[in-house]
Amino acid sequence: MDLSAVLDFFSNGVTGLGAWGTVAATLILTHITIASVTIFLHRHQAHRALELHAIPSHFFRFWLWLTTGQVTKEWAAIHRKHHAKCDTEEDPHSPVTKGIKTVFWQGAELYRAESKNKETMEKYGHGTPDDWIERNLYTRFSWQGVALMLILDVILFGAKGITVWAVQMLWIPVTAAGIINGIGHWWGYRNYDCSDAATNIIPWGIIIGGEELHNNHHTYATSAKLSSKWYEFDIGWGYIRAMEIVGLAKVKKMPPKPKFDPAKVKADFETLQSVIANRYDVMAKYAKSVKAAWKEELEHLKDKAQLEARFLKSSRKLLQREPAKLAAPQKQQLVELFQHSKALETMHNMRVELGVLWERSHFSRDELVHKLQDWCERAEASGIKSLQEFSLRLRSYA
Repeated sequence: MDLSAVLDFFSNGVTGLGAWGTVAATLILTHITIASVTIFLHRHQAHRALELHAIPSHFFRFWLWLTTGQVTKEWAAIHRKHHAKCDTEEDPHSPVTKGIKTVFWQGAELYRAESKNKETMEKYGHGTPDDWIERNLYTRFSWQGVALMLILDVILFGAKGITVWAVQMLWIPVTAAGIINGIGHWWGYRNYDCSDAATNIIPWGIIIGGEELHNNHHTYATSAKLSSKWYEFDIGWGYIRAMEIVGLAKVKKMPPKPKFDPAKVKADFETLQSVIANRYDVMAKYAKSVKAAWKEELEHLKDKAQLEARFLKSSRKLLQREPAKLAAPQKQQLVELFQHSKALETMHNMRVELGVLWERSHFSRDELVHKLQDWCERAEASGIKSLQEFSLRLRSYA
């Protein structure tokens, strides 16, 4: 082998790719890693939202061993604990309690620290792979895989392979541990007012495999599909459906889809059951009704009440929030707002009453049905257009 051939191999590896070719290859490799995390570790292992054939399952395990060194049991256990203790002091990586900077920049360190918690592993790590190859290779030699990946990258891309490998090693700590666990509980939009601070970062889940739709996921944690609105796109779900078509996967769980009977004139027990089962959809639609009522009242508040624009803007946001989550000063601000708008006060109070239907309480089934019927009657007699329209939809749940 002459010197020029040696230098060419050192520069470009066996692929012979130039700079842009190497960038494209790096994006493909990191995307495979993201797909492995969201499909295998997250939706399959942590939440059991789908079943996987042995072929993709073993491929994902092998690929994650090469590119992350992540032990399946540790990842699944920590993620399950995150859901069980979300945004509390016991959450392994919540920006609400630990701060956004800590979670974003030190998310991988938080994972490693929690992986040493034996109680977490024993309580939340059940049902993960425990076969011969897991015990004797993937878990026992977890970081030897990434060392092998470094060698492979250098062979494939030459000296540039070191940079490719560095990007691969940073990809999951930054995107998953940093962006999803950090920004996904700190900034973004919310389709559903779930019990924690989870947000959708953007409606197009491509770069991080669909995990960008984090509020949807925390609302329907066991769903194999993370998108819920027509304009949202979950590329991970696309891969799952493709595998299902060829027999390599089977979807087990999806978000509930409400059914309606427009001819129903009175809420009954079936209505109550459907409302409780679809409570996130119910409250999302109620939030739209509140927005409509706000628009109708806004001119009145500006002209007659002459409230400051800043006060109105913050009050609008407070009306969209779960009443039980409001602090004392925020509740007082709404009291001041309601002095100028009985319609908005009614919308707020009716929302509180609606939540009683799915809260644990001492009410019997018949009492809850009666409460739902009474709620609809009062809503439709309120004279508030948006509330009347919502009530007609509510009692048609079937």
